[in-house]
Amino acid sequence: MLNLGIIGFGGMASSHVKDLENYERLHVKGVFDVDAKRCAVAQEKGLKAYASQEALFSDPSIDIILVATTNEVHKELSIEAMKAGKHVICEKPVTLNSQELLEIMEASKKYGKVFTINQNRRTNKDFVLMKRNVEQGLLGDVYVIESRVEGSRGMPTGWRTIKALGGGMMLDWGVHLIDQLMYMMDEKVVSVYCKMYHIQYDEVDDNFRLIMTFESGVTAHVEVSTNNYITHPRWYVLGKQGTLQIDDWDCDGKIVRCIDTENIWEDEIVYTKAGPTKVMAPRNANSTETLVLSEPLDVVDDLTVVYDGLIDAIEGKAALKITPEQAMRVMKVMEAAFVSHESNSVLNVNI
Repeated sequence: MLNLGIIGFGGMASSHVKDLENYERLHVKGVFDVDAKRCAVAQEKGLKAYASQEALFSDPSIDIILVATTNEVHKELSIEAMKAGKHVICEKPVTLNSQELLEIMEASKKYGKVFTINQNRRTNKDFVLMKRNVEQGLLGDVYVIESRVEGSRGMPTGWRTIKALGGGMMLDWGVHLIDQLMYMMDEKVVSVYCKMYHIQYDEVDDNFRLIMTFESGVTAHVEVSTNNYITHPRWYVLGKQGTLQIDDWDCDGKIVRCIDTENIWEDEIVYTKAGPTKVMAPRNANSTETLVLSEPLDVVDDLTVVYDGLIDAIEGKAALKITPEQAMRVMKVMEAAFVSHESNSVLNVNI
């Protein structure tokens, strides 16, 4: 069993401790936090509270360091941990920019240590459900994927509202939604357009709308909002033969598929409250079928999946599943999104 040490014992680190409580491959030994109150909380949970960062990193019994601090110090702490001989798992976003991530990647090679990122939402059941149905061809050729996470309470106060600490919704939630799509789509992103909003805080984005176009022409709409009082579906996917909708994280949803491939138009105009229409007239109910979607019960969605991938790589059993190279592509899309917003333009990219 390997030993884990944690630097930064806030909400995310507490989540790791809870999820790893009965995990047989890793023991959470102790933590260091600059806030003495957080160290006291760790001690109450039965963890060792180290007196300093140096004390944690120099403990020879620690095999892996979880970096769960605010985002602006991810780079320096990850490098220092690997220099001290530890493997590293870093909370997302991995860094504030791609240059910082490049330095981490160079350190990983220099010190011969495995470095991974907690992009844990690749196993979210709603995402897996969408991905499976698309890959099974139930919609025909897909050309639009819409991914949304929406709330109505604004952003909580604290580091998320401070730009220098890596705040804002692009780095907080955007990194997850972009990672899901780039993990699913085995092709390059060729254009990026983004519009960001500052509803509650002037310094960071609390809402954004991102359009990514992939090499095949598939368009992804990614939206994160904190001011929506009526929410959209979590997923909405358009294929040439059907449409998929997943309402929420509970995986409630459906696919409506075309089963009548003939394109027969009636001569009559259909009259609606908005006036006459032919193009937008409703389909004959017999020309489609509805497939009800539900939660995939075989999917394991917790942090142990991420740690399994890390430990397998450390032990040489398998290649690392969440790699710095994958994180670099996500980081470059986010960087392009910020530039697109600032320049109010579509960026042609090769990511």
